[in-house]
Amino acid sequence: MIKRSCLLIMLTLIAGAASKGQELFESAQAESEESTNKGIEFNGFVRGSAFGGSEFYDYSSVFGEFCLQSKLSQGKTYLYADSRFRGGVNFDEEYAGFQLKEVYAGYQSDKFDLFLGNQIVTWGRTDGLNPTNNITPNDYFFLTSDMDDQKLSNFMLRMKYRFTSVIDIELIGIPFYSPSNYRFDLFDTGESVSYGEATLPEKSFGNSSFATRLNFEFPKIGFSVSYFRGHDPFYGFNVQSIDFTTGVPLVTNTATPYLKNTIGIDFALPISSWILRGEAAYNITNDYEQLMYVPNPDIAYVVGVEHNFCGITTILQYVGKYTLDFTELQQLVLTDPANPLAQMQYTEKMIIHESALFNRKIFCQQEKTNHAVVLSLNKALAYDTWNVELAGYYNITSEELMIRPKVTWKITDALAASLGGSYMTGQDNTIFDYSAPVLSGVFAELKATF
Repeated sequence: MIKRSCLLIMLTLIAGAASKGQELFESAQAESEESTNKGIEFNGFVRGSAFGGSEFYDYSSVFGEFCLQSKLSQGKTYLYADSRFRGGVNFDEEYAGFQLKEVYAGYQSDKFDLFLGNQIVTWGRTDGLNPTNNITPNDYFFLTSDMDDQKLSNFMLRMKYRFTSVIDIELIGIPFYSPSNYRFDLFDTGESVSYGEATLPEKSFGNSSFATRLNFEFPKIGFSVSYFRGHDPFYGFNVQSIDFTTGVPLVTNTATPYLKNTIGIDFALPISSWILRGEAAYNITNDYEQLMYVPNPDIAYVVGVEHNFCGITTILQYVGKYTLDFTELQQLVLTDPANPLAQMQYTEKMIIHESALFNRKIFCQQEKTNHAVVLSLNKALAYDTWNVELAGYYNITSEELMIRPKVTWKITDALAASLGGSYMTGQDNTIFDYSAPVLSGVFAELKATF
């Protein structure tokens, strides 16, 4: 009922926006002296996208999509809507649907902004991996040529006040939780393991999220300090039940979000033709010793450098995590192999042990420190007609690797074609080892903008 009510409100906003936009257009024709204070814009795209060739799926994601983006302004009031109509096949399941990617209204002035609605907000200054960004959930199993397509909106109240032209503060309130999308049910983790419905926090004031950021944009350096309190969109898993009735233990896991507080900092420092970027977050959690889906407190950090080598934009980043209060998981021993009850208790403890280890892998906390490197290369050719990209990620601690090449051909100003792929690999029983048969593959896309 809540989802239907929210959808009706959003559709009403869009309908009202379209009606108001028509009124503004007619008014602008009739009264040209007011036209500079009113405006409406429409743009968007149509695309066909295909991703496939994985070990488990010939066609992981194949769809056609129509996107309409509209902006309406009158004086200092503002409305924006991004609507998507999409249909196709996703992991062998046919679908057709409508998505409100973003839709929000508000007030915008020289000193103060106020927006309410479904919005996508990304904090942080490093490239791709942002430890301070705890606001935006992601659909990691929406496969396209553009990784930004995976970002999902949150319903939020967002306010920004500019003290000066280089100093501002942003406040965000999120009344209810929106999780990221993981499809661990697609992985080959054993026939005896299944995933039930997510255990989401109740929609209450106590479970609301709050975030604030004080941002500085000086000519020679930009930096910010931030704070977040709420449930992390990047959640863990809990063992919901263990069923021994069939003789073989059947395990049901459930996605379970956890509450945390995060204090973050980030900066971008140009040095001659180089740009040095950094970002760090101190994540504070509770009850992590009793609850397997709650990670230990940790410090996550990214340090990167950007430079242009012979026309190739190169970004090299080091990604690290330091886990506080870290303890090794204790190895279990079956003390009485001849006792059926002891065998059952041992099996149950082993399931809990392996599930706790799986969560540590998700959170990159299987060791006290975790180290990874990221390399991104980007080269434009033939007067920007062609663009070649190559991104790579290697986790030194877990020995997991991902490589993602992409070539884009700008056929005309309004038509572009993309071709690329994604390759993942990892040691046995790592996250990338489970992911590779599903998320590795090739993609192709044709996109027309208007």
